[in-house]
Amino acid sequence: MALSRSLITPNHSLSPFLKPTRQSLSCKKRFCLRVSIDNSDDEEGRKMMIRKENDGWKIDFSGERPATPLLDTVNYPVHMKNLSTEDLEQLAAELRADIVHTVAETGGHLSASLGVVELTIALHHVFNTPEDKIIWDVGHQAYPHKILTGRRSRMHTMRKTSGLAGFPKRDESAHDAFGVGHSSTSISAGLGMAVARDLLGKNNNVISVIGDGAMTAGQAYEAMNNAGFLDANLIVVLNDNKQVSLPTATLDGPATPVGALSSTLTKLQASTNFRKLREASKRITKQIGGQTHEVAARLDEYARGMISASGSTLFEELGLYYIGPVDGHNIEDLVTIFQKVKAMPASGPVLIHVVTEKGKGYPPAEAAADKMHGVVKFDPTTGQQHKPKSSTLPYTKYFAESLIKEAEADDKIVAIHAAMGGGTGLNYFQKKFPDRCFDVGIAEQHAVTFAAGLATEGLKPFCAIYSTFLQRGYDQVIHDVDLQKLPVRFALDRAGLVGADGPTHCGAFDITYMACLPNMVVMAPSDEAELMHMVATAAAIDDRPSCFRFPRGNGIGAALPPYSKGIPLEIGKGKILTEGNKVAILGYGSIVQECVEAARVLRTLDIYLTVADARFCKPLDTELIRQLACEHKILITAEEGSIGGFGSHVSHFLSLAGILDGPLKLRAMMLPDRYIDHGSPRDQIEEAGLSSRHISATVLSLLGRPEEALYFK
Repeated sequence: MALSRSLITPNHSLSPFLKPTRQSLSCKKRFCLRVSIDNSDDEEGRKMMIRKENDGWKIDFSGERPATPLLDTVNYPVHMKNLSTEDLEQLAAELRADIVHTVAETGGHLSASLGVVELTIALHHVFNTPEDKIIWDVGHQAYPHKILTGRRSRMHTMRKTSGLAGFPKRDESAHDAFGVGHSSTSISAGLGMAVARDLLGKNNNVISVIGDGAMTAGQAYEAMNNAGFLDANLIVVLNDNKQVSLPTATLDGPATPVGALSSTLTKLQASTNFRKLREASKRITKQIGGQTHEVAARLDEYARGMISASGSTLFEELGLYYIGPVDGHNIEDLVTIFQKVKAMPASGPVLIHVVTEKGKGYPPAEAAADKMHGVVKFDPTTGQQHKPKSSTLPYTKYFAESLIKEAEADDKIVAIHAAMGGGTGLNYFQKKFPDRCFDVGIAEQHAVTFAAGLATEGLKPFCAIYSTFLQRGYDQVIHDVDLQKLPVRFALDRAGLVGADGPTHCGAFDITYMACLPNMVVMAPSDEAELMHMVATAAAIDDRPSCFRFPRGNGIGAALPPYSKGIPLEIGKGKILTEGNKVAILGYGSIVQECVEAARVLRTLDIYLTVADARFCKPLDTELIRQLACEHKILITAEEGSIGGFGSHVSHFLSLAGILDGPLKLRAMMLPDRYIDHGSPRDQIEEAGLSSRHISATVLSLLGRPEEALYFK
């Protein structure tokens, strides 16, 4: 027993960085760090301190950004290798305070990062990145990782134009082993790195950190199944914060998380001796042969089930050695577990089940219904967000209101989302129709086929999924929906450029990948009123699948239909907005507003444009296109989508109709054939060359007025 204890006792030697500070302290029971305070200002709210109390470190968020003397010495993970457990706990408190004050100034994903502060510190204390590979699934939780890997001085640029990305990004840092943004990819990528390591004769560690929400996706289980078969050395850290979907907790908080195992049993399971004994018994029984090995493995599995969490056998059946649950906010336990797993001589994948709390250590986040998952700038003292005031609502809310109106009139309408009730607006629908709204978890493939099944029985499913996330269920869109001509309605939110979320969340490709399907009706509204009409149109289409895309951001202030109830549109019919001569612009979707603005600007130069709203990419309004092509010398198509989209469909029709054989000048304006980095929406649209300025310049160039065009470029 004494030997076992010696194996798991962490090193409590003092950090060389802290020795002078500790010698100057007169009180050993309480350790305080205070920023300088202007004594002329008596407001107690300006005071801020990080202090150690009997029950752990406490942060007072009622003042300015606190002093962080220990964090200031840690620029890279190597600087924290010699820190003691107490030092690491202090570092966690300082890091947590730094994250709150940084995100308060920039906005971003707050609570996920607060929940993994101790986990991140323990990982970087034990493992040696970038040689060892840490893959953060999704990446919402990567802010502590960025700060500890040389990017603290640039955190104020987070999600801004030319600044740090909101997610791990390979070309941003060597410590970012894999670029992420979408869910459930970490185990697959980690397994690939582990197998490559073995083939190349290397001996580094590979760690995939995945949340319980990301574990709901099939890819995670496919990867674990393959990892168990390949028996590669891979460490999977399951970050369980009981938030399978984006947070929907009330003020009382979610259900009590899975209880952590006692320190003794946790350390026992992770100890080298325990693992050696287990592997030795397997080798012996394998040599004996017959059913002896299987019986011994079962006995081991059931014995560990007695001292571990129920359900661990699921991971064991997939071939992963299960450890946990472990308190994800206990640095000493985390460091011990990681050290012992790192030292294990036996091969094979390991899953460490870590229980954390989203928003940990910041009371406003802990209490908020959404845990302050994604925030704009806020007051660190209260957590009150400084949301910009707008006279209009987000497009997402207009969609939700319109769908609710349709559902009130038709009890066959149901809604499906993939763990994104708040993001898609279906949380409003769920409140109104709790039995007709389905959250399937982060499982877009399942969402699509589930919707297809609903459609076969005569229901009218609306599948609301971000444009970029529907890419994950594309085979199901083709095979399970379009091929069978099932009337599933796809509401594609966040279509086009998405600002600070960057290329991982950019909805650039949906026009292309939906409009190429033979049976799909493809629509895009130019404003919020048109969106409501298209919701009604989709509800009315009951003989084939349909989709409509709409952008991130707020509406333009268009006059809404009475009671937010849209009127079904004639399928495949666009409309002319302004009449002009010589030049016609045919816009598709929200880019129509830039076209209208370009027409307004060019009128000051006595140039009058015809601007048309296509409304439909499939079927095309061929009559409108013929009219524009025959009555104008120049036809420009505009869309906020990739190559192969609306412009390609228009040019294909014009080519087949022989119209391109004549004098018509045709130009297509679309997103460039490259990924556009995160930044403000205006910066992105300018970089893409799709602003009203660029449209105006294109018109002037085609009219033979290049000098004037330069003023707009």
